[in-house]
Amino acid sequence: MNLHSSLARSALAAVTALLLLTAGGCSRPAEQANGTGGTASAGQQTAGTEAHTVSRLGDLSSFRAIASDVSAIVDKGDMPGARARIKDLEIAWDSAEAGLKPRAAEDWHVLDKAIDHSLAAVRADAPNAADCKAALAVLLGTFDRLQGKA
Repeated sequence: MNLHSSLARSALAAVTALLLLTAGGCSRPAEQANGTGGTASAGQQTAGTEAHTVSRLGDLSSFRAIASDVSAIVDKGDMPGARARIKDLEIAWDSAEAGLKPRAAEDWHVLDKAIDHSLAAVRADAPNAADCKAALAVLLGTFDRLQGKA
């Protein structure tokens, strides 16, 4: 019984640490991710001298950065590379669900659906670059809209 409790606590600590890292500890501001600067305005949070828009779900920039990477890989025609990179998005998104979904369930479902469409397009048996680009464009647009940039 004591060993079981110890293992359960260790597993809970590991999951908690992963969620904290995924939910924002390792992300960078959107302006840094896309190379733009800017000043803080309504709807933006300021961290030091950098500002970035945060959705009701929180900072989505780390997820958007992965989606942007996948889009760039698709643009190069590297479908196996895109398939491998989109797995990173799936893992990060699924790992963060418990922390994100309660913040804004409707927004979470909208973004989850766009991620699912991108996963399906990139992982198709014979992925079509045009379908992948379209799904990823919708996904990137959804990120931007939820962060107040579109």
